[in-house]
Amino acid sequence: MKSAQDTIYATACEHISDFQFDDKVAGVFPDMIRRSVPGYGQIISTIGEFADKYVTANSRVYDLGCSLGAATLSIRRKIQGRQATIVAVDNSEAMTQGCQQNLSAYVSDTPVDLICGDIRDIEIENASMVVLNFTMQFLAPTDRDNLLRKIHQGLNPGGMLVLSEKLYFEDQKIQTLLDDLHLDFKRANGYSELEISQKRSSLEHVMKPDSLPVHIERLNAQGFEHTNIWYQCFNFASMVAIK
Repeated sequence: MKSAQDTIYATACEHISDFQFDDKVAGVFPDMIRRSVPGYGQIISTIGEFADKYVTANSRVYDLGCSLGAATLSIRRKIQGRQATIVAVDNSEAMTQGCQQNLSAYVSDTPVDLICGDIRDIEIENASMVVLNFTMQFLAPTDRDNLLRKIHQGLNPGGMLVLSEKLYFEDQKIQTLLDDLHLDFKRANGYSELEISQKRSSLEHVMKPDSLPVHIERLNAQGFEHTNIWYQCFNFASMVAIK
């Protein structure tokens, strides 16, 4: 799927609507996330490396909140020949349509079951790996425990969850420092002050980040025996949890 430059928030708007993964966002998503999330490419690449180590023959891999399929494609490149199935889920029709285009561009013997639906409604079974790549932060906080419980129950022993999220820091000096560094990152990638301000307003009521201790405590509470952060840049991090 060809991506255009992200100019969604470049024009001043009288009313800023809540952020949605609609056609406009899907059309610029690769550019948007490259310029907004430090280390995103490294995370996507490493998800494929994790898959190489953890995906077992005849199992399932779940990419929950797959957007345009970057993580799914990274996984699929590494698990050919294992008779595993990837289940890729997103509730945005625009994203799943774009994901299907991206999947169709590459030949692979690993089937992908692409579903346009709510990840909270998906049954997890026979899973050797589950990916939540900057997805859970868009769920209501009350739904996060239930989703992780379902994932843990559906993972096979030794299975892995990769959880990437924007972080909130209880220490306000650290919060301000890392938030400022993230804003500098976006400025360096060409976003104007207007774009930064308007996008922040659009995300204010939609994305609710947790702190790293809250994530680890939640994962442990759902039964994951081995949890840790494996990557962090500014206020963005990725964790692994092994059953």
